[in-house]
Amino acid sequence: MLITRVSESNPIRLLRGEFDRLFSDFVESIPASESFGLRGRHPFPAVNAWEDDTAVYVEAELPGLAMEDLEVLVMGDELTLKGERKEREREGATYHRRERGIGTFSRVLRLPIQVDADKVEATLRDGVLTVKLPKAQAALPRRIELKS
Repeated sequence: MLITRVSESNPIRLLRGEFDRLFSDFVESIPASESFGLRGRHPFPAVNAWEDDTAVYVEAELPGLAMEDLEVLVMGDELTLKGERKEREREGATYHRRERGIGTFSRVLRLPIQVDADKVEATLRDGVLTVKLPKAQAALPRRIELKS
């Protein structure tokens, strides 16, 4: 698994990130969008996202994928999950049903607050990718001392 902090000063990467985000937003807005070539499916991977006082968390369902198949990118206020599920060759097999998609995927999520990209952690366990995105100092609440 590769966790990358994308430099916000590189204009080519900024442009690529913006195209990825626009395309992702467009595809997700189409009710009968194709995800992994399956019409009517939800965007892949399915995710849950929440936050507590110190971090934002994202869980993504990625059954059958290994860490080598995944890439996690953080750029500005976006988290990108990329990967590939390879087709398993089964010699002499005749498929009766094939619902699990194959190929590459990319999912871009807009984060609700600023995060510290240098401290992002990602783990893959039992087919679930968990990404912990610690909040940036500027996004943490500060206690203000009252003066009389």
